Amino acid sequence: MRVDPKRQRERMVADQLIARGITDARVLAAMGELPRHLFVEEALASQAYLDKPLPLGEGQTISQPYMVALMSQILEVAPGAKVLEIGTGSGYQAAVLAKLGADVHTVERIPRLCASARERLLGMGLFNVHVKQDDGTLGWPSAAPFDRIIVTAGGPEVPQPLVDQLAEGGRLVMPVGPARRSQCLVLVEKTPAGPHTSEICPVAFVDLVGAHGW
Repeated sequence: MRVDPKRQRERMVADQLIARGITDARVLAAMGELPRHLFVEEALASQAYLDKPLPLGEGQTISQPYMVALMSQILEVAPGAKVLEIGTGSGYQAAVLAKLGADVHTVERIPRLCASARERLLGMGLFNVHVKQDDGTLGWPSAAPFDRIIVTAGGPEVPQPLVDQLAEGGRLVMPVGPARRSQCLVLVEKTPAGPHTSEICPVAFVDLVGAHGW
């Protein structure tokens, strides 16, 4: 029996997002619209809407739907905001941000993932996403400052270049912790008095690799 992706998305939004406290209507609409099954390997398409991360190869994953929604909600992305994403992966999180109306700059260190994400996002007509292959811990200096920054890999601390590239009044969300694959999701808000950091919840992300990561 053929599985209907639209029905799967509706169940995902209801059971994994709304039921767990995601209230941002724009985030829910974006994730209810995006074909998540096109962001994973064809062999894993049937699992795309399950409540778990999935492998992308090269030690990377696509985050579980709830985590994508939670980080997107915490960012509070307004239409027209300039957003920097570190860790493009398959491009799914960037696509959600693009659907929220953001001007997205996303950096991926692995050439294969970078190329496939760029092709996928362009194929979906998401022309407000700019993809670059580089060390994400250095940010994207030539495009700074950014209203919002999201890091989809865990590091021992928030890279200073990202804090420097965050605009005044901006928000940054990232998994941070002293141990690999075990972090706390933190929110950094850049205020006139300096960065203010809040802890959100325990998480487990792949490693943030680079000059200012592992």
